Amino acid sequence: MTDQPDILCIGSVLWDIIGRSPSTLRLGSDVPGRISRLPGGVAMNIAATLARFGLRPSVLTVIGTDAEGEDLVAACKPLGVGTDHAYRSPDLPTDRYMAIEGGGGLIAAIADAHSLEAAGDKILQPLADGALGSADTPWAGPVALDGNLTQALLAQIADSPLFAAADLRVAPASPGKAERLLPLLSHPRATLYLNLEEAGLLCQEHFADSRAAAEALLTRGARRVLVTDGGKPCSDGSPLGILSHQPPEVMVRRVTGAGDTFMAAHIVAETRGARRGEALRRALESAADYVSAEVG
Repeated sequence: MTDQPDILCIGSVLWDIIGRSPSTLRLGSDVPGRISRLPGGVAMNIAATLARFGLRPSVLTVIGTDAEGEDLVAACKPLGVGTDHAYRSPDLPTDRYMAIEGGGGLIAAIADAHSLEAAGDKILQPLADGALGSADTPWAGPVALDGNLTQALLAQIADSPLFAAADLRVAPASPGKAERLLPLLSHPRATLYLNLEEAGLLCQEHFADSRAAAEALLTRGARRVLVTDGGKPCSDGSPLGILSHQPPEVMVRRVTGAGDTFMAAHIVAETRGARRGEALRRALESAADYVSAEVG
């Protein structure tokens, strides 16, 4: 195995179709704004951010052989995201995500990730056939997992020898999919990245702040968790204790992809040797830069 990537990002790689307006939106609103189509998906967003910070990510996902899939593969290349190990299916269309964002943040979104769910463990084949590893010599680097994978596949990953040596970094794709992470909650090599709502859904409990959520997740067996809460303090919980840090105060111009940016920046900081507190600070600053950036 030569020319290996620095990190694997496993999950959704699709087209993000995002409509944004600075106006406050309500049901039935018809307002001017901008509509963009960009490579997206949790795994893709994380991979693109990792690449911007100088790492070499590769995605394990499904991408159709349709015109949208060919366009998506072509769009990934200049972003520094490797697609050589992606499962290319002639029978499954390329997935898509559509969202509407207004002045107050995300209004609504629909994720059409049915092809990823249908592909199942086919996307993991490079970890078994020697391309990236095998059961006898498993991948030993970092892996970013996203919750768009089915709960059955996440449970399979939790018990699989293919991931026995990996540093698992796990994030739900959305609050509605947070409970899919239950099989990985107590995994001895997993770090979970959650927002406050997702932490509450995973624990079936309401939390007043990120520190309380981190404490509860650790009590339930988590090895390590990072819990964000928008502009309020974020907490990093582990057996070493809980650290909390206040995000920078910025003008929010976009929200889709903010959590993925936070996770990627945190992974990069720790990969480069940053201590827990410094890694948390850098991740929050990167997320703040992302949400406050002008959107063309």
